[in-house]
Amino acid sequence: MAISVKLEVFEGPLDLLLHLIDKNKVDIYDIPIVEITEQYLDYIRQMETEDMNVMSEFLVMAATLIDIKCRMLLPREVDEEGEEEDPRQELVQKLLEYKMYKFMSLELKDRQVDAARNLYREQKLPPEVAMYRPPVDYEQLIGDMTLSRLHGIFKSILKRQEDKIEASMATSKKKKSTWMRSCCMWRPMPGNIKISVSENFWRTRQAGWKLSSPF
Repeated sequence: MAISVKLEVFEGPLDLLLHLIDKNKVDIYDIPIVEITEQYLDYIRQMETEDMNVMSEFLVMAATLIDIKCRMLLPREVDEEGEEEDPRQELVQKLLEYKMYKFMSLELKDRQVDAARNLYREQKLPPEVAMYRPPVDYEQLIGDMTLSRLHGIFKSILKRQEDKIEASMATSKKKKSTWMRSCCMWRPMPGNIKISVSENFWRTRQAGWKLSSPF
């Protein structure tokens, strides 16, 4: 009679590796790569998923573990500083980062659950409280202000307003003169007489109206 074994569901290969490390109670900085690889491969053989995207992630990690296992049997490589390189270093770094993000997600989930338990009601204040305004202390507001200073401030405000009006008028005159030059293009006429295009246009139109008029 076959015994059915329910496998735990993991979010990915790193999640499975962290589970195996916690289960075997080993130091994450000194992973027994042979033992962990064998347990990891046993879990891969028992998986019953047909999703190739999920299986491919676990198979890539299995190949990485086998590669690390093979490099552990070879003489250690030495880096530029003369220290031996650990083939497990990159895997350990990934596990630490994944563990940190996992704890952060659990913390955020707990905060979301706690926030869902808080209920808020709409603020309802009596009209006299809502319309209350704190009294204004004019002596504190004015401070050391004097009439001469107020007069100077008033004159500076008027001066700025006059400057704005003069600048606006100058801009309007400039635009008007530009428009007039564009509408009334002067051209030389025989006998040193100058006549604008617009004036010549209206004279021609008036002559046409007189000829077409029945009276």
